[in-house]
Amino acid sequence: MPGPFTTRTLTISSGSTETVTDLTRACKEFLTEVAGGRDGLLNVFVPHATAGIALIETGAGSDADLLAALHTLLPADDRWQHRHGSPGHGRDHVVPAFVPPHATLPVIGGRLELGTWQSVCLVDTNKDNANRQVRLSFLG
Repeated sequence: MPGPFTTRTLTISSGSTETVTDLTRACKEFLTEVAGGRDGLLNVFVPHATAGIALIETGAGSDADLLAALHTLLPADDRWQHRHGSPGHGRDHVVPAFVPPHATLPVIGGRLELGTWQSVCLVDTNKDNANRQVRLSFLG
């Protein structure tokens, strides 16, 4: 069994469109391998300045609603001072202030404790960066 702290990096291809990618299965598989039935915490962290981690229902339209809400709050237009990349890319650098780049979740008996409809998701609005790293860390 691994020690009290174990970490792994996932590589996610998010493509060239704005996406909400469900990471729940990868989180559960990681915990099956490393938690050994222990209680602890799972930290999910995306080390990018233009992506975040959200707990949200997927598959029923909430993921599309989240992207639509981000468009309403943070339009991809020329108002942003950060101007490199595709038009409106500056807003992507503001997204992590609304969708933080991390989540820390309870693990009980080696299992991720989520609500009935919660999924762990990568939220990526940056169309200029198709490959993302997500670090999963278990402390238990």
